[in-house]
Amino acid sequence: MSLSVELPLAGGGLEEYTLKGGPVYPSTSPPARSRAVYAAAHVVARERGDPSRGSPPALDWDRTLAFRHHLWDLGLGVAEAMDTAQRGMGLDWPLAAELVRRTGAEARSRGGALVAGAQTDHLAAGTTVTVDRIRASYLEQCEAIEATGARVVLMASRELCRVSKGPEDYAKVYGPVLCQLREPAILHWLGEMFDPELRGYWGSENYAEASTCLLGIIADNVRRVDGVKLSLLDQAKEVDLRRRLPPGVRMYTGDDFDYPTTIAGDGFRHSDALLGAFDFAAPAAAWSLQALDAGDTNEFARRLAPTLPLSRHVFSAPTSYYKTGVVFLSYLNGHQPHFLMVGGMETGRSLAHLAQCFRLADTAGLLPDPQLAVARMRQLLALAGS
Repeated sequence: MSLSVELPLAGGGLEEYTLKGGPVYPSTSPPARSRAVYAAAHVVARERGDPSRGSPPALDWDRTLAFRHHLWDLGLGVAEAMDTAQRGMGLDWPLAAELVRRTGAEARSRGGALVAGAQTDHLAAGTTVTVDRIRASYLEQCEAIEATGARVVLMASRELCRVSKGPEDYAKVYGPVLCQLREPAILHWLGEMFDPELRGYWGSENYAEASTCLLGIIADNVRRVDGVKLSLLDQAKEVDLRRRLPPGVRMYTGDDFDYPTTIAGDGFRHSDALLGAFDFAAPAAAWSLQALDAGDTNEFARRLAPTLPLSRHVFSAPTSYYKTGVVFLSYLNGHQPHFLMVGGMETGRSLAHLAQCFRLADTAGLLPDPQLAVARMRQLLALAGS
């Protein structure tokens, strides 16, 4: 089979693209010693389920769980039921709870690192609720997550953002929730580029005011907070907040635009990682972290650099549709037999966007079976009439 394919261009027309092939990565790796690293994992929709928006979601459990084992094989932890898994965009709480339960059982069977997202998405969207009800809703999900053995990531709540009258309401929710958890939690600041309904989270649209609210909650509960996952796609804000965190509280980078430099650090502090980009870049991440464990920051950055153009493309605006690129790459690499998503979100990106994903994944060495990738790209193009 020729390793070339005619790909659509963003401005129209086609080009004959011949695969170049990038670095070859190991298929297994020990866990990193120098950083805590989690990949926010996607879910595999059931092929014969109804993928249309508004229909009850259904997952292919075998392939969804097999992908988690792929991440553990590479030494990465799994961040379960996060936005990469379409939380709030097709994955409802009952299915998320089942996902965490099943992944928790797999993690225990092999000692895999696992955290999982708790929020308040079982509340009917836009209903009139009180801060007390939101707090109780968080605790309900946290209890279910901790029962599986997973550590809690307190994700942002659309309902809290909607009803909050200011920073004091966030303290009324987060403080009591943190006090009732068995283990320190990770707090998640998810920016509006990922979810427009979270605009003004932490009580203000102003970064300085919002970060002051978050830091106040951490200061009041410092022994109950493992770290903060920051997903603002703004390196300057991440470095600023990282420097202001109390000793022992981690910064988990969610900066899918600049993760090599945030993870490497600035000589004063570094970021750990909880990234959707490490779903598709897991082999490169694992190989790069080996260099970091050996104390070679420059080699770490060199190894990981080829993945960055791909990540920036996958997470380009509208960023909330990055999951489409993640699942597309999983399909190209044989982790699932189809390019279907919960809620029909496979239609969220253009064919030209996906073609560029293909090119950049090839350059980054993230198409380990080029013949399979070419065959599946051709199949997708044929179905689209290209």
